[in-house]
Amino acid sequence: MTAEAEAEAPESGKVALITGGSRGIGYGVAEALVARGDRVCITGRGEEALAEAVAKLGSGRAISVAGKAHDEAHQAAAVARTMEVFGRVDFLVNNAGTNPVYGPLAELDLNVVRKVYETNVISALGFAQQTYRAWQKENGGAIVNIASIAGLAPSPFIGAYGMSKAAMVNLTLQLAHEFAPGVRVNAIAPAVVKTKFAQALYEGRESEAAAAYPLARLGMPQDIGGAAAFLTSDQSDWITGQTLVVDGGLFLHAGVH
Repeated sequence: MTAEAEAEAPESGKVALITGGSRGIGYGVAEALVARGDRVCITGRGEEALAEAVAKLGSGRAISVAGKAHDEAHQAAAVARTMEVFGRVDFLVNNAGTNPVYGPLAELDLNVVRKVYETNVISALGFAQQTYRAWQKENGGAIVNIASIAGLAPSPFIGAYGMSKAAMVNLTLQLAHEFAPGVRVNAIAPAVVKTKFAQALYEGRESEAAAAYPLARLGMPQDIGGAAAFLTSDQSDWITGQTLVVDGGLFLHAGVH
């Protein structure tokens, strides 16, 4: 987002905390929310990548806090910094995730599986607890968890990741029930989105991979950004506890043919 675009976007008065927001889906979400006038705090592990993202988003609209998503001290620091700079945290987008291993479940190192759950599920709960206590419990808001279609159907060779995303779908249901009526909690389940994170799933075979999708292309971060913008908008005020599948029509192939 250019400085000119930042100047043109009227401020909404709302603030979002987006984990894993320096690139990929997280940055796509940050870009969409800043474009409509929100201010954002993005998190990630790399200071340099975060600084570059903040510069693109507009330093008047974005800040960053570096750290590991599963670190409780980092979670607390990110929420505290958001409150210090912006005075509120209306929206939380739990996007930070990892998938360090590929292979059948029978062969997976259980310590690696634990790491996947720590980053993909437990960190999301930790951030939700922090934002709820800091602002949302008294003032309301919305949470969006970035899940995956791998959490809704078997996904060979990324089973641990899929298990963790299925847990995130259930976490969404639990939080939606407990945080109602003031805080709405929903999830987005993307298919393959063109990011560095998912590169192994399409690199060198993008045309072949895209051919499986009725809409004839892989997802882009902006596709998920638009969905997150909707789920944190007034237009979705009567939606909670849902998982929105954003998959280019891929699940249309799941029926009997």
